[in-house]
Amino acid sequence: MVVKKKAAKVEAAVLDEEKLNRLIASLCISGGDEEAGQVAQSLQSFLQLTDPVQQVQLIKKTGSQLEVLTEEHSDGILDACLHTLSVVYTTLQAKNPLRRAIASVLGSVPEWLQERANDSLCGCLSDCMNRSSSDRYPQIVDIIATCLDGFPLGEKCINKLLPEVLKFLHKVLEDHPRRNSGLAGRHIAQAQLMQSCLSAVKTSMQVLQRSQDTLSSALQAGQDDGGLEDTLCSLLGCYIHILTDEEFIQSVQSTAGMAVVLLLRSVMGAGEKVSGVVCGLLLGSTPGLGSAPLFLKRRCESLCVGVRPSAVSLYLCHGALAMLNWKSAPPGPQGERLLLLVPDALLDLDVSVKESSTAMVVARVLTLWSAAALDRLQGEPRLCSPSLQNALIGGSELQRRLLEHVYSHWEHPLDGVRHQTRSLFRNLLLLHQHATPSVLHPHEDPYISQLTRSLLALEWHMRGKYGSLSCLVELYGAKHLLDVDPQLPTCLLGLMGDQTLAPYASDLLERLFVCHKAQLAAEAEDWMESWHQTWVSPLLRVLCGARPEQTTYTLDYFLPKLLRCSPSCLTHMVQVLQNSPPCTTVSSGSRGPLGALMTCLRAARAQGVAPPSGKALWGGLVPLRLLRSALVHKHDQVRMDALGLVCESHRSTEVLTLHEMELSRHFLPPNLNSQSPGVRQQTVSLLKKMLCRMRDSTQLLQKKLIQEADEEQRDGVQASLHQYKEFLRWLCVSLLDSLYPGASFSKCLMSLHLLGLLGQFFTFSTDPDVFALGEVVTPAHAQNVLHCVASNFLEVKQLASVVVRQLPPAAVGLQDVERMRCILQAALDLSTSNKPFDSVTAAHLLHLLLHQPDLTRALVCCSPEGDLPLQPASPPPGAPEAVILELNTLAVVQFLLHRLQSEVSRAESSLLQAAASFPLYGRAHCITAVLQRLDTKSLMQTEQWRSLVAQLIAVCYRMSDVVSPVVQSSSPEGLIPMDTESETSEGLQTILQEIQPRDSNDFFNRARELESSQPDARTLSQSAQRPTLHTAPGAEGYRVTAQMVLVCCWRSMKEVAMLLGQLCQSLPLQHADGSERPHCGLITEEQVEGVGLYFRQQLLQSRHRGAFELAYVGFVRLTDMLCRSGSRVLQQLPSRWLSEVLEEVKCSDPSSKLCATRRSAGIPFYIQALLSSEPKSSSCSLLKMTMRELTALAMPSADRNTDSSTVPQVHALNILRALYRDTRLGENIIPFVSDGVQAAVLGFTSPVWAVRNSSTLLFSALITRIFGVKRGKDEHSKKNRMTGREFFTRFPALYPFLLSQLEEAAATVESDSGHVKLHPSLFLLLLVLSRLYPSPMDGSSSPLGLAPFMPFIMRCGRSAVYRTREMAARALVPFVLVTQVPSTVGALLQELPSGPGPTIQHNRIHGTLLQVLFLLRSFQIDSHRPLPESSGIGEALCQHMWLASRQNGCLVTRGAYLNVVLCLCGQKINLLQDSEVSSLRQKTLSVLLASELLASDPPRDVVGPGSVQYLLSLAQAALSASIELPDLWDSSHLAPQLVERLLRCPQYEVRELAAESILRRLKEEEEEEEDKGRPLWLDETTLSNLTSLALHEQHPQCLAKVLQVLSEWSCGRKLLWRDGEKSLSQDEVLLHLLNLTQSSTFSVELHCAALTLLSQLLTEMLTLDPQCPSAVACLAPWGALVCSCCDEERPVEVKLTATKVLVGCTSSLLTNPGPVLGLPTTLSLWRSLFLLLQDEDQEVRDSASDFTSQVPAHLLSTDAAAVPMCPPAALEVGVELLCRLFELWGQMGAGVLVLMQWLLGEEDEDEGPDEASSLDEEDFLFEKGDRNLWAEPLLWVKLLHRHLRPLVLQLDQERPDPEQLVLMEARARAEALRSQQALESLPALPQFCCAAEHARLTLRQHRAGLVLNLLEELSSRT
Repeated sequence: MVVKKKAAKVEAAVLDEEKLNRLIASLCISGGDEEAGQVAQSLQSFLQLTDPVQQVQLIKKTGSQLEVLTEEHSDGILDACLHTLSVVYTTLQAKNPLRRAIASVLGSVPEWLQERANDSLCGCLSDCMNRSSSDRYPQIVDIIATCLDGFPLGEKCINKLLPEVLKFLHKVLEDHPRRNSGLAGRHIAQAQLMQSCLSAVKTSMQVLQRSQDTLSSALQAGQDDGGLEDTLCSLLGCYIHILTDEEFIQSVQSTAGMAVVLLLRSVMGAGEKVSGVVCGLLLGSTPGLGSAPLFLKRRCESLCVGVRPSAVSLYLCHGALAMLNWKSAPPGPQGERLLLLVPDALLDLDVSVKESSTAMVVARVLTLWSAAALDRLQGEPRLCSPSLQNALIGGSELQRRLLEHVYSHWEHPLDGVRHQTRSLFRNLLLLHQHATPSVLHPHEDPYISQLTRSLLALEWHMRGKYGSLSCLVELYGAKHLLDVDPQLPTCLLGLMGDQTLAPYASDLLERLFVCHKAQLAAEAEDWMESWHQTWVSPLLRVLCGARPEQTTYTLDYFLPKLLRCSPSCLTHMVQVLQNSPPCTTVSSGSRGPLGALMTCLRAARAQGVAPPSGKALWGGLVPLRLLRSALVHKHDQVRMDALGLVCESHRSTEVLTLHEMELSRHFLPPNLNSQSPGVRQQTVSLLKKMLCRMRDSTQLLQKKLIQEADEEQRDGVQASLHQYKEFLRWLCVSLLDSLYPGASFSKCLMSLHLLGLLGQFFTFSTDPDVFALGEVVTPAHAQNVLHCVASNFLEVKQLASVVVRQLPPAAVGLQDVERMRCILQAALDLSTSNKPFDSVTAAHLLHLLLHQPDLTRALVCCSPEGDLPLQPASPPPGAPEAVILELNTLAVVQFLLHRLQSEVSRAESSLLQAAASFPLYGRAHCITAVLQRLDTKSLMQTEQWRSLVAQLIAVCYRMSDVVSPVVQSSSPEGLIPMDTESETSEGLQTILQEIQPRDSNDFFNRARELESSQPDARTLSQSAQRPTLHTAPGAEGYRVTAQMVLVCCWRSMKEVAMLLGQLCQSLPLQHADGSERPHCGLITEEQVEGVGLYFRQQLLQSRHRGAFELAYVGFVRLTDMLCRSGSRVLQQLPSRWLSEVLEEVKCSDPSSKLCATRRSAGIPFYIQALLSSEPKSSSCSLLKMTMRELTALAMPSADRNTDSSTVPQVHALNILRALYRDTRLGENIIPFVSDGVQAAVLGFTSPVWAVRNSSTLLFSALITRIFGVKRGKDEHSKKNRMTGREFFTRFPALYPFLLSQLEEAAATVESDSGHVKLHPSLFLLLLVLSRLYPSPMDGSSSPLGLAPFMPFIMRCGRSAVYRTREMAARALVPFVLVTQVPSTVGALLQELPSGPGPTIQHNRIHGTLLQVLFLLRSFQIDSHRPLPESSGIGEALCQHMWLASRQNGCLVTRGAYLNVVLCLCGQKINLLQDSEVSSLRQKTLSVLLASELLASDPPRDVVGPGSVQYLLSLAQAALSASIELPDLWDSSHLAPQLVERLLRCPQYEVRELAAESILRRLKEEEEEEEDKGRPLWLDETTLSNLTSLALHEQHPQCLAKVLQVLSEWSCGRKLLWRDGEKSLSQDEVLLHLLNLTQSSTFSVELHCAALTLLSQLLTEMLTLDPQCPSAVACLAPWGALVCSCCDEERPVEVKLTATKVLVGCTSSLLTNPGPVLGLPTTLSLWRSLFLLLQDEDQEVRDSASDFTSQVPAHLLSTDAAAVPMCPPAALEVGVELLCRLFELWGQMGAGVLVLMQWLLGEEDEDEGPDEASSLDEEDFLFEKGDRNLWAEPLLWVKLLHRHLRPLVLQLDQERPDPEQLVLMEARARAEALRSQQALESLPALPQFCCAAEHARLTLRQHRAGLVLNLLEELSSRT
């Protein structure tokens, strides 16, 4: 995309009147030279003009006149001209093109005039510097900078005035700290001051650089008349002050660091002396400054004496690297010393960095250093000393420390830090390359080889790994990595399914295959096949085998890059995919070879690789039939790929072919109703590309039509345009027709999106243009679009509002006053509805009407006689759109405000009446929405608007007062009973009287008691002060639910907040900024401050979350406006309010009005809003101050240990939690994370529950902030963890804190008394430590000193608390390096007792075993290699095997020991030597055979703590030895016995585990597709046990697993059912399963398993013998059972099971040539299948659509064969197939009758209007009910009618039963009459006020009408 460069703004030169007159007078000297007079005349005209463009033209004219002057024309008036130009030049603002024009004129004057021009400019500049006030400093600094920016005359002027310029810059810099202290609280002004300070420092550097020669000459000559040395010394002092003053922002300080080095270099020259002085400054060493001049030395010493901020070294390093020349600098020890000193200083600073911005600077400076070191090495080789080369070579100490920095920061949250880290890594590799030039091949370099292997061994979730590997590829080639890991391409492609890793993996893949291609091409000619095998073949396997949703990022990131790299690989892809068999063994749900083919072709066409569309592409590679099938494919992505192939083109003017338009017609109807937002977005995007092509190609065709002379060519063009017209009109009508009443949300959304595109590209014009789409838009179409505004979905409302304005006005009909009045009245009625979404509808309707000139007349008609206080002004005829909009908006707001004022007055008398009849929030929402559309900067009726604003603010306050008692009560939700029954008004009034804003924290001290029936004095006084909540005597009783009252109150508060925020943010402010002329506006400073105080009260006192969260939204708008307002008073309000609320929090106690429950309610929101107003580019002083105070409050204190004194601490913890969660604070909050963790951990030690609770919430927020949002179901996934190195590098303060806390907590674990002592913080400490993990890059030593943690964590494993031992085991893992795992495990095993004894501590044994287990598992995952032979682990385990035997009385430690043994024995890949594993397995088998599980028959019941875990561990061992790895255990002969004992175990957990393992193993063998026969462990006894369990098992989950096993095994096999010795007949089995299925609805899993097995057995029996008596007897109940499972309210799992059953029996039962089940049962199953195809759950619909693949091919059309379809297409195919089956079965008459019944609907679906309305009365406000948001009954009715009508016309001899037809007709007529009467009883425009009821009645009427038409046609054929 080409972005047009923004043009600079030209402003006119404006001078004060006195100066202007003086300049004009100086140019009026007469009698001089004529040519000089012309110059003066041009300048006079220039000064008198106000148009900036004309001024620029005159300046250019003046320049041309000056250029032709010669010395003969020298005249005194020329000095006046030059002076005028100089004065104007020094007056203009920055970046004004007029200044550039004047500079061009002054620079191009003749040579003889240049000196005079220079003098003139010098004089003006000197005058500016000496006489200007501080307000003009930034402008003058900018003038100095522009003089040095490509302006030779200006540069000459600066050199001439050098001392004066430097003095001025010193004065500017010296003035900034003083001015900054006076701007406290004015963040915008402070940010502007910082920017001007930055500009001044940069300008001073520019002056020093450009004036180097002048400066050197003056200093060497010793001439210091102007005090140059003093000036330079003072300037250096300013730089140093900026460096050491932390009030300055980082960019200013960093620039000052460069300025210090530059000034030293300018004075001392570029030599060794400068390097020595900079070294001294870095080290803070005064002796190192000896070579500096005396006048600078004193200033430099001030930087070395005393304590200075740590960042000073960082900025000095930056300055040294940026300002000194490293490439061509002469060799010297000081330079090399400085080069090696810089990284040491930076790395020392790195471990203490808190702010992410500072970490960014450190990373950038380190990269600069690496580039400087590289420059030094790349220069002359002899310039580098051997010591320097050795220091920079790979493996050196410096490189090791720098790599540690890389590994610690390559996962940093800031992208910039990660990018700089990658650049640093690349430069380190280059440094190693240049330091070892003799090593040519990477395999010969042990450092590179080891580094490569280490990087590849890292986990792939570490993003830094990808960039580092890319650097290796760039410098050493792709073959180097492929030689080390040949499976790298496949591995990386497997990572492309992860959204977070896909961009990194694709970048690495691109670098690999591009580099690999270049390497192969350079080595051999026939390289292409090898390249294809390496890169293309893995891609094709993924595309064919993976599910489409898993390949999204592969297609987005990888495939386009591959095609761009090698366009010829498309041919290879097509050949491979075409040669693949059509029915490949791909995984279920994959796109297959054909889908992959279209994916590749689409990507190629989008990249411009494939040839243009036409016969060669589609007729050759992709047949049209296949494309038609792909466009209705089951999988979303396949459909999108096919549509992309149709729509996308590399040329936007490519003409659409007739085939493409036909395919689009085929695609659209079944794909409009897509539930997936992603699919909808892709569809709209692709069709937008197609419409854009049509628009652009239309313009091309029209041009050809004009230019083409050949008649045949003209006819072709005309035909194409006609095809376009037909297609666009069809598209327009189809989309408009799809917006019928009752259309689904997704269809409305898609249709409106596409209609909006049609209006955008082609317009709905009725003019006779090329397409005239407006001609096909009927009034009915327009009304359907208008009625979409009433949708409950906001996006549909918004799109419909846009489309209505695009449609032809005649079709919409809003110009008709009566029509407009009806819609206006509907909007006004909806604005008082007690359903919240109705007010949104009202707002959109009002927005549509605002553009109508006659709106004010309609407003008058809608108001009762004399109801309006004033007559609204109507827009004059022909008024501009802006005038109409303003007057209409004013009238509407006045009207709504008047109504709202009246309703607020009534609500003050009775809130209940308001909640029931006129909730206040609707009117307020409409006012806010109407004002949002108004451009408030150019209003004409300012006086009326000012009055209106004052009234709006006043009514907002009144509304708030009315509803505050509810939302500010101690429990706004709890005090109002949420009853479903209707409550009387009196009961609610009594409750509402009890609600008072008791804003205190008494709950800290005493419990609340219910008030007695007799009111006390306090209650009476309060009720006297507040408006009563009773209705007036004799008033109408309103049916008010508690929900209505609550919603009315909190939504009213929301709308008040939104309206006040909108007023403050959008209206111009009326204020005085210190100038004489005040700014006129519509809202005053006092009003804004009053609104702020209102928000403060609401946020600090509201208890209802909805109320204070939405008040927060309005308050954010206000604070955003305050900081950007021109008012100094308002700019300081956030700072003042923040200080006040923090002080109030500090002083809060139980009597405070601040709410300390509900996570401090709105207090955190209030503080968040105030802090978010602070500019991100500022020094964040408010945030720092707030965090310091809150952290101090949150820390426990000796004097805060009681309930009453901990309120401030609770508030602080809650506020901190909100701030850490606030994403807008971004990385600015990271420096305070360590303090927050300390506060949370220490808060757990408080005796007060409220403190501990708030600490828990804070700790949870901090864990998320540190480790990121949870990105997977695995709680311990490494995606949400961090290496120990990275954690303690980012949060160094936590190292000593966690260590000391852990030591303290570990000391309490063991106690001689035997009592459990649980340290409060222990769990938190272990939780944090368990989130860390070791990095293989840590090597053999731990640089971060993690060793001290290990003894304490190990000691925690001795705790008496099970969870603590487990957490300690997890936490130990990251502190043990991979290389130390074997020795640590061996040491832990040696601590175990060698035999049983009385002094054994089982808690300690268990903790040790858990630590061994977790360490071994970690080693298994991270090491990828076996344990060393000398580890002794296997021998130690054999020695302590007694712990797993019955000698050990503790079942918990028995189970734990078995888990450890299984970790080593239960895997295919051994960690130990084979002999050790074999011995260990034999001993384990001995223990297993002697255990309670196998030693007795039946197995003994084990009782005691941990018995279940022990038995499960035994069962895991037995399953490993019998089912999973019997050959490795050498236990095949024992397998049946082991399985039998497991299945007969008394504990259901063991039986369930066994059944689950059997099921998993059976599925694995099925996937392997090897017919090995029956496994040894699955003998007749095992099958008998399984069938017995199926008959007698009582536990539902266990029984479900057994039934799943039997279902899996019996699929295609004969299963003999036995119950002990008794064999069961098929009749008995079927009856048992039928009863079980009918009675198991309480368990979804069991119900599904039983239904699956029953259906499977029944289908197999009927397939073998259609007349089987036992099967036939079960058919009717089975059919009813399956149909009941398809009901809408059934769980998704049940419906999916029913779907699989129906799909499975499609070929055998549903499409059988003779309906085996009988016609009624068969048709009920078909009806159930159709219901499932319209189910709300997409997974159910997709699963049901699979029935098409089971239908015999001869029954389907060619397009539908062998391709899985999307549900709408499958539904169409299903109905068509059923009609064909009626004919096949000879049941045409009966079939027609059944389909008519379906068409009319079931009788229980028909509700009378009375019933419906009575149900509506009990509806809750936000309850969806049983609505299916996807199904469209009208579409189903049309589909049935479309297929039923041909059947009716075909009926000849097979006539339906006449009696049935008569009954059908009578019912249809009654239904039509009842629907018509109900529709007539609805109010006017029911589509807005009762849309759902109107759509339901319309559908019923339509059903009845269609049936009557069919019956009439049927009777006419008799």
